[in-house]
Amino acid sequence: MSSRPTPRRTVLAAALGVAAATSFTAGPASASGPARHASAIDNRAWTTAPDWRRGASHGTDVRTGRRPGLVIDRPVGTLDYTDPHTRTTTTWEYATWTAPVHRPAAAASEVIASWNAHAPAGTWIQTELRATYSDRGRTPWYVLGRWTAGDADGDIRRTSVDGQGDGRSSVSTDTVVVDNPATGLRLASYELRLTLFRRPGSGLTPTVWRLGVMGSDIPDRFTVPASEPGEAAGRELMVPRYSQEIHKGQYPEYDNGGEAWCSPTSSEMVIEYWGRKPCAEDLAWVNPDYADPQVCHAARATYDHQYKGCGNWPFNAAYAATYRDLQAVVTRLGSLSDAERLIRARIPVITSQSFLASELDGAGYGTAGHLMCLAGFTRDGDVVANDPASPSDPEVRRVYRRRQFENIWLRTKRYNAQGQVRSGTGGVCYLYFPLDPAPEQQRALRAVGLR
Repeated sequence: MSSRPTPRRTVLAAALGVAAATSFTAGPASASGPARHASAIDNRAWTTAPDWRRGASHGTDVRTGRRPGLVIDRPVGTLDYTDPHTRTTTTWEYATWTAPVHRPAAAASEVIASWNAHAPAGTWIQTELRATYSDRGRTPWYVLGRWTAGDADGDIRRTSVDGQGDGRSSVSTDTVVVDNPATGLRLASYELRLTLFRRPGSGLTPTVWRLGVMGSDIPDRFTVPASEPGEAAGRELMVPRYSQEIHKGQYPEYDNGGEAWCSPTSSEMVIEYWGRKPCAEDLAWVNPDYADPQVCHAARATYDHQYKGCGNWPFNAAYAATYRDLQAVVTRLGSLSDAERLIRARIPVITSQSFLASELDGAGYGTAGHLMCLAGFTRDGDVVANDPASPSDPEVRRVYRRRQFENIWLRTKRYNAQGQVRSGTGGVCYLYFPLDPAPEQQRALRAVGLR
């Protein structure tokens, strides 16, 4: 039912530095609310000129203004890159930026990076991560993504990188994971590196204006603690409703529509909730006979040519942030109480989960990985979801039982019909919100560990 089966395929990366962002160690969700994971979720973000200046620059500079960002100032070298998807070799010049080593509040078993950037045709970025283990060993530099906004002729193809690992950790599409957390091995610290590329002599530059990284150590469990309805009971956000299923069979080159497009369909719903959408020029390539052409555009703009699908988490966030004055992150939440804080502040939550058909009443399907938009709560505290796995746009609005939904979203493992263990996401979500959030939105974001 989804473009994102679990366990996931392997990905690529770039690198970054230290900044004054926020983190929290899991504790009570509120004075009277349920407990979070017995774990830590640590978020760091680099968004301001002082943030960028704390890193080690090799040919990059900081572009100041309302949205400060990292740009190429003077290239420090060239790279002959053979695109594995087009077999074309092209020479690019580049500059790099490396963050200071970041030590999270608690050592992590998984790390996910996400970025917001502008990358015009003829430019691209690479994100990498290197970690130090709790026993002081060190990983290689892992590529977490080679990204550009479009796919014009001559550009690279947006891609993750398979086959990365050192026998102790590896990259699962877009996530650095400790291969066997039961041994107690963890990622005690990590550093990120960004490489900005452009055509030699062009004068162009990508601009990276937000870089975030989330480290976490989520307990391995099938059942999570129950929460009680809270501050968003009875509140529903008017998020546009789009079905992925009406696109079944469209654009095989972007994974054939239908059940493969849950992630870009969810992303498009929330982008349009914030009043942004692709323009007529962006949609000119779409068959005019197709309904909701903006969903086709979102699928094309998030497609990972290595993963061969549209479910790469950071690629979806990066697509959302190509729209004016939006920023986007991939993170984890610790409870439905966290989601309620965000809904109360008018911020929708795109959630990732897997479940059997019998585990979510009213869904009518089971899935190894699926994205949907949490848009509100009923007065009884049940979840109002815009579920793109619906036959038509009007049927996208669903109400799911609170206890069932929180368990399939927050758990870290599940069993299929044959009793085999399969991974869950442990509360992974996308959050898209304005560049200048309203005060109540800032408070809600801080409360869930973001800034």
